[in-house]
Amino acid sequence: MDRTFTLAHISDFHLSSLNKAKVRDLLNKRMFGYLKWRLRRGGEHSPEVLEALVRDLQISRPDHIVVTGDLTHLGLPIEFREARKILHSLGSPSNITVIPGNHDAYVRTDWNNTFGQWADYMVSDRPFLRGEGGTDSDKIFPSLRIREFVALVGLSTAKPCGLFFAVGSVGELQLRELERILAETGQQGLFRVLLIHHPPLSGTVSWRKRLTDGETLRMILARQGVELVLHGHAHRASRGHVHTLVGEAPTFGVSSASALGRTSKRRARYHIYRLEKNSHGWQMAVSVRCYSPPSESFIADSETHLVLHRPID
Repeated sequence: MDRTFTLAHISDFHLSSLNKAKVRDLLNKRMFGYLKWRLRRGGEHSPEVLEALVRDLQISRPDHIVVTGDLTHLGLPIEFREARKILHSLGSPSNITVIPGNHDAYVRTDWNNTFGQWADYMVSDRPFLRGEGGTDSDKIFPSLRIREFVALVGLSTAKPCGLFFAVGSVGELQLRELERILAETGQQGLFRVLLIHHPPLSGTVSWRKRLTDGETLRMILARQGVELVLHGHAHRASRGHVHTLVGEAPTFGVSSASALGRTSKRRARYHIYRLEKNSHGWQMAVSVRCYSPPSESFIADSETHLVLHRPID
C-alpha cells in the first residue's frame, strides 16, 4: 500500500525587536547587525509577510513543519520569545522541528533566555542522544525525530563567529553521531531528511558565509546515504544534489520566510514536500508557494516531481 507524508520547509524569519534593544545588548557584534538592519535589512524583512506565511500554513496543514534556522536577527532574548509565539501559532512541538542558524548564535548568550525557549521544538524523540542530562545544544544535536516512515535528522551549525563573517560548522562530535544515526535509520528503511542551516554544497554562498567542515559532512553522506537535505541561510531558493552510494540525493534551499524581495528570486517562499513510499521505492513532489505583494498572500509558484531510486527493504 502506498503511504504519503507531507513536510513543509520554512527558514530565516529574521525576527527583530531592535526598538526594545538596550545599549548594553549592542556593545558587541550585535552593533554591526543593528546598523545593517537600520540601513538595509529592516526594509527587506517584513513581519506582515511572515504572518501571511503562517496563515497559509494553517490552511495547507502539512503533516510536519521544519524550520532551518535564523528565526531571530540578533539573537536577543526577546527575539527568541517572539519566535516561540510564531512556532506556537504553527502547531505543537511534536509537529514542528527547529534547528538554529548563525543569527540565533550571533553572540554567546544564556541558554535559558535564548535557545531554552525552543528546546521542546528541537529535542529528539529520545532526548540527549549523547548522554544523560544537560540542556545545551551540544547535548541536543544531532537530533532525531521519526514521523511515520520519515527520519528527521537535525544538525546545529550555529556558533558565534567574527565580525563580517557568518560561517558555520558541524563539529567532530556531531559528525560522529550523525554517521551512526544515518547508518541506523538507513538500516530501518526510513526516508532520511537532513536539516541544516548552512548549505552543504560548496559555492552556494560566499566564502565568508560557508560551512567550514562541509567536505567532511559530504563524505559522511556519501558513505551512509541520505534521501533529502534541506537548508536555509542563502535567502534564495536553490536546488542541488549530494553524491551517495545509493545515488544522488536532492538538496533544497528555501528563501527567507519574511522577505519582501529586492528581486522576485529573493521573495519569501516555502516548500511542501509530498513524500510517497511504495513497492518501487520513493517518490517526491515538491510544491513551492511564493509571497504575492498584490494579494498580500502566498500563492502557488511551481511543482516538481522526482523519483528517488533507493530500494525499499
